[in-house]
Amino acid sequence: MPSSASQRHVPAAERAAPALGYGEPPIDRAGTSSDKWEKYAGRDVLPFWVADMDLPTAPFVLSAVRERLRHPILGYTAPPPAAVEALLAWLARCYGWHVSAEALVWIAGVVPGINLAAQVLADANPQRRELLVPTPVYPPFFAVPDRAGLRMSASPLVKGEKRWEMDFDDLARRLSSSTAGVLFCNPQNPTGRVYERAELERLAELVLASGAVAVSDEIHCPLVLDAERRHVPFASLSPEVAARTISLFAPTKAYNFAGLGGAVAVIPDARLRERFEAAAKGIASNVSPLAFAALGAAFGDQSGFLATQNRFLAANGAVLEDAVAGIEGIAATHVEGTFLAWLDVTALALPNPAACFEAHGLGLSDGEDFGAPGYLRFNFGCPRSLLAKGIERLGNAAAALARLGG
Repeated sequence: MPSSASQRHVPAAERAAPALGYGEPPIDRAGTSSDKWEKYAGRDVLPFWVADMDLPTAPFVLSAVRERLRHPILGYTAPPPAAVEALLAWLARCYGWHVSAEALVWIAGVVPGINLAAQVLADANPQRRELLVPTPVYPPFFAVPDRAGLRMSASPLVKGEKRWEMDFDDLARRLSSSTAGVLFCNPQNPTGRVYERAELERLAELVLASGAVAVSDEIHCPLVLDAERRHVPFASLSPEVAARTISLFAPTKAYNFAGLGGAVAVIPDARLRERFEAAAKGIASNVSPLAFAALGAAFGDQSGFLATQNRFLAANGAVLEDAVAGIEGIAATHVEGTFLAWLDVTALALPNPAACFEAHGLGLSDGEDFGAPGYLRFNFGCPRSLLAKGIERLGNAAAALARLGG
């Protein structure tokens, strides 16, 4: 039975037929040392785990990198004015958020950025030793507090009938004078939520009242698939919120050049920014000249590339959602953003869900790594023919595992 969510958000014609030639035939990544594919080299396992799409990198991003390679020297590189201007214009154009160039700190990636942010918070006030993290969440988050000498306080998201939501009562109980900061994904990874403005405003009220600092990972913000949703940068809510927020952006997921890296921290507060820059010295690597070329091209994109890709991904998500609705033992909420589906397989009562599905030829991310045993994350950022094979294996595996009782 097709889900009402997928019918509402993606026309049937788009679910049935992807854009002609989009990602087809699947690109052979053999010989590229791809983490995603090498994990199962020599085995009949299809990889749908890490957030790395099997779709072509945006052609204008590749062109920008090739153009930079025309120069014979790849030396240490300061932020190119064109990349800075492209980012500032992108924030203003897409989100109505106007920031100054001084607020930007260019870094090699978002994960280093969240670790630097945690170190800043740990050093700022010895009385505040907790980092509050809504869970389930992107696995690298779990190591961040300990590296900075902080304690992690997990606030579980609440699974509703159609979506996952922050538990504001729990957040209010946990936020205190001991809280250094709140670290979260916006959009949410792995549940695929695109938080509404009202939700972010409630979180902002709690953060401001507690005196904590927000660290917002917004790497998936260009990947809003639901036509009824709009991304709202947390720091854009008000100047007061911006002054207590470290925002992390990168177009590497949306334009599919994660291996090249590059990101930016937007930190409007001068003191907070100075501490962040000081923490990075001697630890964080410089952004490469090729990454700057790619970042500038992606932030400056005003073509139809992203809209076309997002429609394709939304259709993929709808196909997967419809299929899961017909598979006994598996459930999923609607994906509003990202290209990642969060599958609930607790009904199958499997001792190790990821290993069980892997044994049936399907490589998925283990929910336990996200703080949610019994769940699996499925990356549907791939050609439709590859997705069809993955869905077939998903159904066959669930049926076989149900018969075996796990």
